[in-house]
Amino acid sequence: MKETDPQAPKIEFPCPNYPIKVMGDNVPHYSRVVIEIIERHAPGFDQTIIRESISRNGRFVSLTMEITATGTAQLQAMFDDLKGTGLVKMVL
Repeated sequence: MKETDPQAPKIEFPCPNYPIKVMGDNVPHYSRVVIEIIERHAPGFDQTIIRESISRNGRFVSLTMEITATGTAQLQAMFDDLKGTGLVKMVL
């Protein structure tokens, strides 16, 4: 029987095309706030390929984008800033 590794796969940095999905309240300034934070932590990411989805009832919105992840410190700082807005419910 083969043992399984309980740890998640390691990410090698820098990691281009790293997907980020940010879900939160559907308010008029949500996209602007999220994009400003992502741009601060991943300058120059391609904003033309951002995908936006609104929940069935219209209460929530998700933005999916790709960045070049440079390390765990960058990702943690981005997560902390996104959650600090009070608008973001989940970051994947």
